[in-house]
Amino acid sequence: MIFSSARNWIELLARVKRLKLWHKAAGIGLVAAFVFYLTTKPIMAHFNYTHRLALALLDGRLGIEDHPSWLNELVLIDGGRYYTGNYCLGAILSVIPFLFVSPHCLTAVIAGMCVFSFFMLGRVEEMNLPRRMMLALFPVFGTWTWTNLGNGGAWDFSQGFGMLGQAGALYFTVVQRQPVVAGSFFALAFGNRAELILTLPIYLFLMKQDWKRDWLGFLIVPGGLALLTGEYNFARFHSPFEFGYHRQNLMNERWCQHGLFSIYPVASNVYHMLFEGLIDTPTFPFMRPRPWGCSIFLASPFLFLLFREGGKYKIAAWTAIGLLTVVLLCHCSQGGWMFSSRYAMILLPWMFLVLAGNGRLSVTEIALFAVSVAINGVATWLFLWTGQIHV
Repeated sequence: MIFSSARNWIELLARVKRLKLWHKAAGIGLVAAFVFYLTTKPIMAHFNYTHRLALALLDGRLGIEDHPSWLNELVLIDGGRYYTGNYCLGAILSVIPFLFVSPHCLTAVIAGMCVFSFFMLGRVEEMNLPRRMMLALFPVFGTWTWTNLGNGGAWDFSQGFGMLGQAGALYFTVVQRQPVVAGSFFALAFGNRAELILTLPIYLFLMKQDWKRDWLGFLIVPGGLALLTGEYNFARFHSPFEFGYHRQNLMNERWCQHGLFSIYPVASNVYHMLFEGLIDTPTFPFMRPRPWGCSIFLASPFLFLLFREGGKYKIAAWTAIGLLTVVLLCHCSQGGWMFSSRYAMILLPWMFLVLAGNGRLSVTEIALFAVSVAINGVATWLFLWTGQIHV
């Protein structure tokens, strides 16, 4: 009887502790969303492909009837009756709950939910509250996410949902194991960024303890989404594996002459993603980013801490980073008008796992975090508020 009462008290205390943690996560997420809303301006909100396609889907149509001149990625389907895009079904379904929310609010919601998820994912390693808060804020405010998600275009929402989905999937895989919930977040991730399907074996490996039950639970929602996506693609293009990329004007550009993915752009992409510098200017801030990207390490010096210990999940994390980086480097385009590398947003949840395992809060971490936030704050101001960065 005594032991039973003690066990109940321990369970109750554990529940109270978890509840307090969720309250802290919700608080920092709300503050982050508010700050993100105040500091960004969705200058590309008119590129609302997924919102238009979602409204058409709810109306029982595969595409939209009109073709605004600025939506140059639309392609004809159904004998020329409708226009559709190269977006996955998951990207279209993701925005349906937010159709009556302004793009500005939606970017803030995604940012706040990402901070919330990363704060909870911080439980993967033992760390104090200040360090967990810093690491939770880092992927949004200490990287190119701040500027690029703040743009508010359809592709920016897709990247944001991809990052959020991965953070949630990792939390419910390595912290609080809930295979079905983890799989649902994974479906959100790869439903927005199809290349994330490459990380599926890593999630399954991390669930190897009770693999029969956990794998089945994890695969239910992603499997259903994959089947629906294949059906959606077949209805549009008569092939379950055709997403529409090869039908849009992008493939006519000289840098895509070898296809959407090939080895030819690797050298150029390595330079742009890792070594591209800034432009000198005579006025503040005296150095200006190029409109087509710059080194991710220059945009976020905090990433230099990746090359320390790495924690207990460093092998899985570096494997995912390696697989996804290869895909990004083989892509014929690095993302167009952007700060640093917007495609590299999908690497940040795995980078978070590595950074979380790097020990205690230190002066070096605080300094690099502050510098990274300052760099990305200035970049956000230049790109979204001044008009100085233009094509």
